[in-house]
Amino acid sequence: MKVQHVTHVSEISSCTCCFNIKKMPQPTGDNMKISKPVIAVLTAAAIFSAQAREMKVGVALANFDLNFISILKGQMETELRNEQLKGQFVDAKGDVALQVQQVDDFINQGVDAIILNPVDTQGVLPMMTAAKNAGIPLIFVNRKPEVKLPENVAYVGSDSALGGTLEMEALAKRMNYKGNIAILMGALSNEEARERTRATEQVIAKYKNMKVVEKQSAKWQRNEAVDIVSSWLLNGTPIDGIAANNDEMAIGAVMALNQSKNKKIMVAGIDGTPDGVKFVQNGGMALTIFQDARGQATGSVKVARALLNKQKVDAYTWVPYKTITPDNVQDFVSAEQKK
Repeated sequence: MKVQHVTHVSEISSCTCCFNIKKMPQPTGDNMKISKPVIAVLTAAAIFSAQAREMKVGVALANFDLNFISILKGQMETELRNEQLKGQFVDAKGDVALQVQQVDDFINQGVDAIILNPVDTQGVLPMMTAAKNAGIPLIFVNRKPEVKLPENVAYVGSDSALGGTLEMEALAKRMNYKGNIAILMGALSNEEARERTRATEQVIAKYKNMKVVEKQSAKWQRNEAVDIVSSWLLNGTPIDGIAANNDEMAIGAVMALNQSKNKKIMVAGIDGTPDGVKFVQNGGMALTIFQDARGQATGSVKVARALLNKQKVDAYTWVPYKTITPDNVQDFVSAEQKK
């Protein structure tokens, strides 16, 4: 943002103790003339300054209650301030219809860009179409839409399938490539849940001494995972490892295991949230796959800024994962504390 400096000229003479301002001649048709280039420069500067002050980004998030989304939101607020953009946040509370209405409201309010963390990655077309018709840049974050991205639309996040692959490969190694696996899935309206689960099953299929014995959606929620895993244990299902699509469900699984005093089943998660990392540190979880919420948040705001500046951006910006195990968790925590 540039500050415009305007110099005003008057005829001033000075004495030892005061300024004596001489009376200027009244303006006439001749001395009122200002060159057209000066007018153009001043007008352009004024327009730029006004735009810079007024640029607003509408941020529509799927559910504030989800731990990962909460981290995403906090970092976005910081990055929006860094980019001198005004942010307006709304919570869809997991409701697709509400999110569509929220995006429409943003458009009617005249926001300059929209960052969208979709409730349903298959139900984004109405919002994409509305943003396109309004000429507003649209940036998806964290949850990849399952449609082709047109011009002025971008995605910032991680590869969901890769996250599932990394989690299950690391868990399989810890289990010596044998045992029964139960899978806790996220909300099935999300590409993340379906792709992570598919990748998990593909890894298990590679190893002849491993198989899936249970699979159920806990909708990303810790409490629902507690209930589901408790039910599996009561039913006597022989489980050696639990692969959860996120840390919150993994923590719920650990809580259920602790209630039943079961210390034999290994649990893995994805996200590397502060809570998830703590559970790896204290031995509750075998591992987690760090998904960089702050990196995704920062990236989405930077892409929004680039699009607002009419710059060309990649359709997809991939943020890498990191596997966190008891062997490297302390190094990870120390590195995060230095950021």
